[in-house]
Amino acid sequence: MKLSVLDQSVISKGEDARTAFQNTVTLAQRTEELGYTRFWVAEHHNTNGLAGSAPQVLISHIASMTNSIRVGSGGVLLPQYSPYKIAEDFNVLETLFPNRIDLGIGRSPGGSYETRLALTDGLKKSMNEFPKQVEAIKEYLHHSDERAVKAYPKVAMPPIPWILGITQRGARLAAEQGTAFTYGHFINPVNGKRALDYYQSHFQPSLSLSRPKSNVCVFIVCAPTQEEAEEIALTQDLWLLAVEKGGDTRIPTKEEAKARTLTQLEKEKVKENRKRAIIGTPQKVGEELHMLSEIYQTDEFMIITNVEKFEEKVRSYELIADVVL
Repeated sequence: MKLSVLDQSVISKGEDARTAFQNTVTLAQRTEELGYTRFWVAEHHNTNGLAGSAPQVLISHIASMTNSIRVGSGGVLLPQYSPYKIAEDFNVLETLFPNRIDLGIGRSPGGSYETRLALTDGLKKSMNEFPKQVEAIKEYLHHSDERAVKAYPKVAMPPIPWILGITQRGARLAAEQGTAFTYGHFINPVNGKRALDYYQSHFQPSLSLSRPKSNVCVFIVCAPTQEEAEEIALTQDLWLLAVEKGGDTRIPTKEEAKARTLTQLEKEKVKENRKRAIIGTPQKVGEELHMLSEIYQTDEFMIITNVEKFEEKVRSYELIADVVL
């Protein structure tokens, strides 16, 4: 089984964005040492707790501070941008860091209506254009004769596009376009098997990819004991509640999490959110990952861990590597 990382450069209360970025780089370096396959950074806008608003910039920095781990986006929010410009950006990255760059692309609007308009400079772009944008970015990456304008610099092995999805619609598009596919179990744990089954059985080879290639992203908090894992995960529980309410998206302190009295509705929501995660000892995490591997028929998992203490986050990745890699 292969393990990879999705990092959102989260900011814990009492810290700042600079610390979050330093932590992201340190985590990339440590997971590279541990044998993780790829390290992706996310794109978020207009939120105070997620520092990663410019993945291309962050990818370049991380790749320059590491040696072999693949670095990519999880993912660029393509509906807000020009496929031509994204192809140029990632060709530049691939030229700087050969055979190490992944281009993850998503259909997400990137935030509120006002946020999206700010990203598009007031232009009201249709989300329904996403399939055409994916086709365009593939053509630009591969210097298709269908395009009068070429995306330079030209590279021998263009980055493989990965479509990020949480429904069968995303899986269908990835299969039709012949791209790799990432399923977001950490967002929607319900439809994953059907989506991955569809992708595997309907995949159409392309210039980007000859065979289906997939992974699944899941929240994981791992600690030496179940009790400690549960305690650490409380900060992630409260953070998810805040994100869903659109409030302060910084990671709360462990003390704040312990002192917080949840309403019945919040308790039910935390219980529901735990279906998106694996919380426990290395043995439990390893067993559940192998079970998910059988369900999803994939040999690669991307791990996302959003807890207050960075050292506990790093230890979680170390413990998982010990039992899986």
